[in-house]
Amino acid sequence: MIRDNKPGTSQVQQPTAPVPAQTFRFSTPVVPTPAVFVIGGWIARFVGFLVRLPFRFPVLVASLAGSAAVAYWFGWGPLVVVLVLAGASLAGWWWRWRTSFRRLVGLRVLGAWRWVWVYHRHWQPVLVVAGLAESYLERQYLPRIRRVTCSDWSDRVRVKLVAGTSPADFEERVVELAHGFGAPSCRVTVRGPRDIVLEFPRRDMLADTIGAMPVPADVDLKALPMGTCEDGSPWLLRLHGTHVLTVGVTGAGKGSVIWSAVRAMMPAIEAGTVRVWAVDPKRMELSYGRTLFARYADDGEAAVELLERAVAAMQDRAARYAGKQRAHIPTVDDPFLVIVVDEVAFLTAYHPDRDVRRRAENALATLTSQGRSVGVAVLAALQDPRKEVLNLRNLFPDKIALRLDEASQVDMVLGEGARDRGANAHLIDPDLPGVAFVRLEGSSIPVRVRAAYVSDEDITAMATDMEGVA
Repeated sequence: MIRDNKPGTSQVQQPTAPVPAQTFRFSTPVVPTPAVFVIGGWIARFVGFLVRLPFRFPVLVASLAGSAAVAYWFGWGPLVVVLVLAGASLAGWWWRWRTSFRRLVGLRVLGAWRWVWVYHRHWQPVLVVAGLAESYLERQYLPRIRRVTCSDWSDRVRVKLVAGTSPADFEERVVELAHGFGAPSCRVTVRGPRDIVLEFPRRDMLADTIGAMPVPADVDLKALPMGTCEDGSPWLLRLHGTHVLTVGVTGAGKGSVIWSAVRAMMPAIEAGTVRVWAVDPKRMELSYGRTLFARYADDGEAAVELLERAVAAMQDRAARYAGKQRAHIPTVDDPFLVIVVDEVAFLTAYHPDRDVRRRAENALATLTSQGRSVGVAVLAALQDPRKEVLNLRNLFPDKIALRLDEASQVDMVLGEGARDRGANAHLIDPDLPGVAFVRLEGSSIPVRVRAAYVSDEDITAMATDMEGVA
């Protein structure tokens, strides 16, 4: 503090109060690493790379070693001849047997290239920014790429996790990983302890509309052809012995799922071993092929009566089966009964009559809880998956999520953790109706599929054929 005195006197400054003693901080001393150790580490890593190279790229290393041996023992002329013959052989193989060439040569070369150029080159920065790098004692630890394989549509990166981490860490970062490696999406598959596979699609196999699937000659009710999976394989839907809930906003393609299932069962419907009962509150989707259904209802009271008739038929069948048989085999006398309910929320939440809502919910609960073993299945379609609309979601073992409005709805439909495993149904392009994620009973991995589009002409032809049989 400074005080002003009288003129001619000196200024007196009071001493500053002492600063309180601070806590001592101990830090690890930094010792410069001798250059010989740094260079030795580089050499050791390079030698390790050379040792691992034949195991990672055996064909490439064998080819280079063989070429060097030919050049050393016979000279450059024979080497050129050998290379020309090898190139001609590969060209002939590609021209004559393209499928096997692509599988055994093309995809292997592509996998090696993408391992080096895409994943190994960007591995550290992507994982560090995504928060998947671990640190211990000022040293960084990264999951290690074990192998990269390519299919016709995707890259599969097999990864060894750092001890102490879990696959859930990667499942929570699928969006960051997909953007980091320039892929449309990313899915995580657990193979074992500290062993996972990251699947990155290179292109969208479901971008093109799929026409109506051919009507099968023999109907397999546990593998109905519905469309195509993301890997190009057929999407086969099980209906016998389960119940299926399909959820999606308006225009997402719920009709494609329903009509593809009906189309796949056409021979059995014509033979009488399968009967379809339909509930169509909107009177638009299912009414177009009304002659295909053994029973049809399009208003609240009639729909509830249809469901209650199904319950009565189910209970009668169960009484006849009691103590005699445990599994249902479709016959003309005891056909497989499929209850198709379009916009089930109309019956469970939106109908103005409370008694109708109560009866409908009771009937659906009875059918979905008791109908599987006696040959009764419910195929229901819904727009809003909230519990206030349908609190019976857990009674449907198999679920299909078409395009949804919100991210939170994905887990509502497919179960907890589905969105973390890559089922981004809320991000499906509106221009891709029929694209969906399917989660089956007993599997936690959602599969991306696209249902075939059954046109009005296809439905008319099916109805005409059914009238001819009748």
